[in-house]
Amino acid sequence: MKRVTAPCIAQILLASTALGWALPAAAGETATADETGNADILVTARRRTESLQNVPLSIQALGTETLQQQNVSSFDGYARLLPSLSFQSFGPGQAQIAFRGINNAGDGLDAGSTPTTGTYIDEIPITTIGGTPDLHIYDIARVEALAGPQGTLFGASSMSGTLRIITNKPDPTKFEAGYDVSLTKYGKGDPGGSLEGFVNFPVAENAAIRLVGYYQKDGGYIDNVFGERTYTLDQPDPEISKTVNNAKLVKDNFNPVTNYGGRAALKVDLDEDWAITPQFIYQKSEAKGAFLFDPRVGDLKVRDFSPSYNNDEWWQAALTIEGKIGNWDLVYSGGYFKRHLENEIDYSYYTVAYDTYGYYATYFPDGNGGFLDPTQRQKLNYHYTKHTQEVRISSPSDQPLRFTGGLFYQRQTNDIDAQYFIPGIGSVPPEGLIWFQPIIDDTVYLKRLDRVDSDYAIYGELSYDITPDLTVNGGIRGFRAENSLVGFSGFSYNIDENCLPTDNPDIPCVNVHAYGATTPIPNKTRETGETHKLNISWRVEPGKMVYATYSTGFRPGGVNRKPAYGAYKSDSLSNFEVGWKTGWFDGTLRWNGAIFYQKWKDMQFALARPGDAGVTSLTNVGGAESKGIESDILLRFGAVELSAAGSYTDAKLTSDFCEEGGDGSISCTPKGTRLPIQPKLKGNASVRYNFPINTSDAFVQGALQFQSSSRSFLMDRDVAAVGYTGGFATFDFSAGAKFASGITAELFVLNAFDKRGELSRNTACAPSYCGPFYRSYPVRPQFFGIRVGQRF
Repeated sequence: MKRVTAPCIAQILLASTALGWALPAAAGETATADETGNADILVTARRRTESLQNVPLSIQALGTETLQQQNVSSFDGYARLLPSLSFQSFGPGQAQIAFRGINNAGDGLDAGSTPTTGTYIDEIPITTIGGTPDLHIYDIARVEALAGPQGTLFGASSMSGTLRIITNKPDPTKFEAGYDVSLTKYGKGDPGGSLEGFVNFPVAENAAIRLVGYYQKDGGYIDNVFGERTYTLDQPDPEISKTVNNAKLVKDNFNPVTNYGGRAALKVDLDEDWAITPQFIYQKSEAKGAFLFDPRVGDLKVRDFSPSYNNDEWWQAALTIEGKIGNWDLVYSGGYFKRHLENEIDYSYYTVAYDTYGYYATYFPDGNGGFLDPTQRQKLNYHYTKHTQEVRISSPSDQPLRFTGGLFYQRQTNDIDAQYFIPGIGSVPPEGLIWFQPIIDDTVYLKRLDRVDSDYAIYGELSYDITPDLTVNGGIRGFRAENSLVGFSGFSYNIDENCLPTDNPDIPCVNVHAYGATTPIPNKTRETGETHKLNISWRVEPGKMVYATYSTGFRPGGVNRKPAYGAYKSDSLSNFEVGWKTGWFDGTLRWNGAIFYQKWKDMQFALARPGDAGVTSLTNVGGAESKGIESDILLRFGAVELSAAGSYTDAKLTSDFCEEGGDGSISCTPKGTRLPIQPKLKGNASVRYNFPINTSDAFVQGALQFQSSSRSFLMDRDVAAVGYTGGFATFDFSAGAKFASGITAELFVLNAFDKRGELSRNTACAPSYCGPFYRSYPVRPQFFGIRVGQRF
């Protein structure tokens, strides 16, 4: 694999360095004129409507036009445009995200840590464990990416940063509508396409409804190829074996995705000061096959021996009330979010590991003179809910002393059902089961747990203009976080004297409960604390600002599945940052940036303790730090626009991290070791040329995305098993025109040269077992498309 060379990256970064850029606002996109006279996106990163260039914090805002120009329709699409954002993923709706490298690759466990990054739709958080919901990007006003702790205004799980998706709202003053139709095809894969549309229509002088609908089908690009596997069955006679194959699952391009849904919002202006906006969002994604490929099998190929799919269905009902009390602004936002995830991936390499290491876990005589296929499978079934309430009040923004404060409440639940099963094992005679005894039907390992996380907070921020050009801002948030867990987790031999009787027919007994309990009551923990922020900004001259920030963030703790291990506490992040936002030459050039240092304390990490097969526990293991620079630039001259963004992030451990193996050996990862997932260098650049053709406005565009190598695991022994991802660069090209009739047409190709960049490597089971069978999550391969749309 070719690597991006240091000179190449240096040239790009020297030509483009900034943070918080935005292209000109598209029609219908909220915009204003900045101090240089240029159009600038309005953002609400500080819970007030402000010009992007006047917000003294590290923020990138990808507006409607930018999202459309870069052909963004999903999380993977806009993640490549955010240099400070990193993620690992198993496919659509399964990404674990972080800013500035605050990631130890241990998130995503259903009974583990909450994410380090908060995700919002408008005012409502939708963060869930197990992967960020992947809202289809259409009729979106902007994506706001706030790097660094946002603990004061956004609270829990915004420790590394906050990602906000802001939808377009109903507008009672005008009718507008539009549609877009696309046909797409992966270069060596299957075709697909999409149909999208929106309409905004006033229903009265003071009310409007906005409806959005979409259907998208992406073709597959990974092949499941034929393979055979012979198990030695781990029993005394080496002549006895079992050969199986995957013939029934062989298929080319077996990972298509179907995604459909919509939004409906109503806005009613009750009078000049008060408005109410209910909104409902529904989305369902059906993804088949695998989205990580096996390089040992071939390019974009796997050899799966069990079904793979991910069905993700969710909806959110939200209500926003905006008004004034005197000249103060009051905002109430409430929401209810419900999500159902059903997932299977190829888990068969765990069986290979059992067979390889001789654990007697593949020897199952069927009682008829033969042997059962020992291939183990996994099925995850998660039901999430999230109930959120927030009320916020803000003083007038034109006063030298300004205040924003509020109250926040959130309760989220996760109904966990994870089954690891071997088809047919429930019918094997008991004397043939040396290792695995089924718990329910064919299930040999079972997790059925009820998890509840609650957050309560009160917060406030105060800003004061010492002079018209010098402002100081401070904030604090007091919080209380609660976590509880109850149910069953384990193998048949975990049904012992510590497993309490229950009336629940879906579980054999309750072994996850309060420590020392004699009745099946939940294991609970509660924490209180505070986060704070101090910021000072100086407008050197119109259009040029510098700022300095000290801020903190936190992530709540929780309880472990094994009661004896007790609770793990919250971890925290301290951020020290200086930045600048500048415009030059009457708005022709915009250059923003930030330099940061972050200290991660009491880092939560999931590990498997000796003797606890199949059960990981959470603990606080020490600290890490992240330092770097992020910067971007926007240059306009005549019909040409140049834009770019890049980051350098050096995230590493500040203390040794040692772990005991099952054989009593000690494995240490020393301080100074890089944190996983985040590459040291990541960036993008684009050039766009606009020109007229008769009565039409045409364009051509080229774009580049690049990143350096990264590791996918924290522990050195795991990295030794799977290796590093390599650096890569991809190129996109597009051309199109807007005609006088309002019709637009565009041709595009993403990853034009079909570079096989790896974003992360992962395994279906612990790398110590399955490391030799790791798989790679690639950037989207070569992707062609044609899109036609119209606005009314």
